[in-house]
Amino acid sequence: MSVLILAEKPSVGRALSSVVGANKTNKGYIEGGGYIVSWCVGHLVGLKNPNEYGCGWEQKWSFSQLPMIPDSWQFKVTESTKEQFGIVKALMGRDDVTEIICATDADREGECIFRYVYNMARCRKPVKRLWVSSLEESAIRQALNSMKPMSAYDNLFYAGFSRAKADWIVGMNGSRLFSCRYGGKLNIGRVQTPTLAMLVKRDYDVKHFVKQKYFTADIACDGFTLSSARIDDETAVNSLISSCVGKPVTVKSVKKEVKTVNAPKLYDLTTLQREANKTHGYTAQQTLDYTQNLYEKKLVTYPRTDSQFLSDDMEQTALDVLKLCNTYLGFNMVHTPDLRKVINNKKVTGHHAIIPTSGIATADLDGLPAGEKNILVLVARKLMCASAPAHKYESVMVTAECGGTEFKASGKTVLDMGWKRYAVKSADEKDDDKSLPVLTEGQVLTGSLSKGEHFTSPPKPYTEDTLLSAMEHAGQDEYDEDSEKKGLGTPATRAAVIESLVKNGYAERRGKQIIPTDRGIDLVSVVPDEVKSARLTAEWEMKLRQVEHGQYSADSFMSEIEQNVREMCGKYGKSDNSVSFSDGKFESAGRCPKCGAEVINGKFGWYCKGKCGMNVAKVFGVTLSDAQVKGLLNGKSTSYMKNGRKTIVLPEVVPNEYQGKTYYNWKTEGKKK
Repeated sequence: MSVLILAEKPSVGRALSSVVGANKTNKGYIEGGGYIVSWCVGHLVGLKNPNEYGCGWEQKWSFSQLPMIPDSWQFKVTESTKEQFGIVKALMGRDDVTEIICATDADREGECIFRYVYNMARCRKPVKRLWVSSLEESAIRQALNSMKPMSAYDNLFYAGFSRAKADWIVGMNGSRLFSCRYGGKLNIGRVQTPTLAMLVKRDYDVKHFVKQKYFTADIACDGFTLSSARIDDETAVNSLISSCVGKPVTVKSVKKEVKTVNAPKLYDLTTLQREANKTHGYTAQQTLDYTQNLYEKKLVTYPRTDSQFLSDDMEQTALDVLKLCNTYLGFNMVHTPDLRKVINNKKVTGHHAIIPTSGIATADLDGLPAGEKNILVLVARKLMCASAPAHKYESVMVTAECGGTEFKASGKTVLDMGWKRYAVKSADEKDDDKSLPVLTEGQVLTGSLSKGEHFTSPPKPYTEDTLLSAMEHAGQDEYDEDSEKKGLGTPATRAAVIESLVKNGYAERRGKQIIPTDRGIDLVSVVPDEVKSARLTAEWEMKLRQVEHGQYSADSFMSEIEQNVREMCGKYGKSDNSVSFSDGKFESAGRCPKCGAEVINGKFGWYCKGKCGMNVAKVFGVTLSDAQVKGLLNGKSTSYMKNGRKTIVLPEVVPNEYQGKTYYNWKTEGKKK
């Protein structure tokens, strides 16, 4: 008799195989020791698109089709992985397979990946769930000894399936509804559109900001400067300065206070993505890819986590790993490590915070790609910081009087570096440490008077760091770290949302900044508040978390989604000629490099009107953004990141033979980061 283990990726399958003793490699699976280990290669099965239901939804988009809400949800085997699905289905059906272990990623998506396949294969054999946060052998063996039946994770599946259905209903209906309403192809997403709306609002605030000039009266003393309060009227500040000339400057008070900055918590995925963006300029997707690679190399724990804490039973393991980090990454630890501040069972639900594993002791760290090495160091450094004592400094506030007006100066002196000894400042982080000379009450100072001119600062465009933060806290007037998080999306999905906005041409990256395009601004200008509301989407996201925890009904959640879409289709189900996107529907991007025909944007994206076999819109399954397509057609190279690997796309045509036919693609060059 055999046990079938189904992993999410081949690399994870190989890690599991080595632990259970499966060593005979076959096509699509590994067998041995009473186990068969196979894998899904991501989503083998997914939801059908509307045009595949066969109920008129495949016809030209029209208001009459809406709302599209399936009576029963239908699934399809992904074309590109049909062969692997056939292998998995056959393995599930083998007579000697008596039990199945679900070993896909331990999260909503992983649960759906397994159950979609299990149900599509019409399998009814008993299933146990492997819940593992590290691919180290010890962690896998421990997880194998503590498995629960699949039914224990039903709520996790209900939440994941509800999210998929909600995204389908909102996205498919919204895209068709507003495309028909405004005469052009528009992409609407349950999380994507509210995120875009935040980008557009910030862009508007930046562009329409009117800076205001204000003044201070400054007294430059020996080694420091005393300043008055803000003065908006220049005449008033000039008058103040004149009244102080020749007057004594007397110290009225010197207030000293020792302040403490506690050590930071550990990384969840979002905080890691934010810091990697600030420190290294990595996009959220790049950071996720690098961290996922490290996880599969058994060097860090599971990355798609929303917890910044460790469970009680992890304390000693984390301390042992910390010592290895000190040895192999050279942190020169000078404190006695204490992790009690980040040990909290109540704040660990699915997965604990991201930390390195003991695998760093045997791995070739110098052989890691630069991106992976940088992320590993960040994760290790955060563990070091979390174990260190608080940072302490003395704050000094000096108040002086001159001509009846108060002037102030502040300073600080570091008393104990604490955890900041190990922290790395990002390039844009300023050093605000400045000490003041020793001053006493009643002391008379000498100094020169001058007028300080200042301007109010405009809001800053979003970076990946600040956008992730805005997504995480969307829908919350005040954020309590102990409260249930709302936010847009989840740590596991936010990177994909940002990438989708860029890919669909609604936003673009300018250095670290993420800026909405004209197309994105136009889209937000026409969709109603209920479609772009961050608050509403954040409320839905919170309810999905409640579904996951068994605190809210999946049926109730879906009823809300369906009712919202029905109302939306009823309210906006007619053409609006006041705004039109029709020009963009058939917008020309240039001429096909293969045949010279016009390249236009149709229902399914960019294509060559000459239908010469040139794929202008995709490279190895990766859909290029509007800007990328237009750039290539104008002779400019571009690039994209996938699985931690940078691919350069060149404005040159190469033939590609597939199933007896010749197709044409853009030339590419691979480059490891």
